[in-house]
Amino acid sequence: MLIDGDNAQPSLIQQMLAEAGKYGLVTIRRIYGDWTAANMSGWKDVLQTYAIQPIQQFRYTTGKNATDSAMIIDAMDILYTGGVDGFCLVSSDSDYTRLATRIREKGFFVMGIGKKTTPRAFVNACDLFVYTQNLMPMETQPAKPAAQPVRRRKEKEKEKEKEPTAVEHPQPEVQPAEPAPADPIPLLKQAFDLAVQDDGWAFLGTLGHHLRQLDPGFDARTYGYKQLSLLIMAHPEVFDVREVKNQDGTSVIYIKLKE
Repeated sequence: MLIDGDNAQPSLIQQMLAEAGKYGLVTIRRIYGDWTAANMSGWKDVLQTYAIQPIQQFRYTTGKNATDSAMIIDAMDILYTGGVDGFCLVSSDSDYTRLATRIREKGFFVMGIGKKTTPRAFVNACDLFVYTQNLMPMETQPAKPAAQPVRRRKEKEKEKEKEPTAVEHPQPEVQPAEPAPADPIPLLKQAFDLAVQDDGWAFLGTLGHHLRQLDPGFDARTYGYKQLSLLIMAHPEVFDVREVKNQDGTSVIYIKLKE
């Protein structure tokens, strides 16, 4: 795991390590940045707790980020010295797009972790990309305001018309709201077409594999569901779901697209 300290959140390091641990043992843990800068102070408390090795990289020129070069050089050294089967790049910077592509060309697994503002080129260069918003606990995520009934809105509008006109004061600039996630149904249908068998059913695991190929950043948590199966079950008008029990007590799920 190689972390760009200038483009990562120290409050989510535990969740990042847990997410990366789903795909393998995180043997190398390094974070890069200028530790003389004030913006890196938030990382100092978690370095020892999670055994992360800090790599110092001074900023030789104002406005230039030297962290990128140091992290890329180390990644290539690790790539050719062996000992690992995959990389986890923690950053939202598009400068790592070529690095992710080069690592994949060598046959290594590449996982990315970053914000939803991460450029699409970097997301698609990874085999798997996890957005940090999906690593936050559900209760800390901002809730969407409920839509008011039309009747109540009209009553409020009438009340405002009766109120005396007040002197307008300049309002503080409001940050634009985060765009709502795109409808997942078209992508789910496309992945189903790739995973469907001769009998018209598709294995859920195969469906998830093709989803990652089509969109490395696809995550059921983006839509409020912890698992892909729960997301699909939430659309019974589109998919039929069949659960098959094995003799050892485990079960497998198959999906079928309704006509």
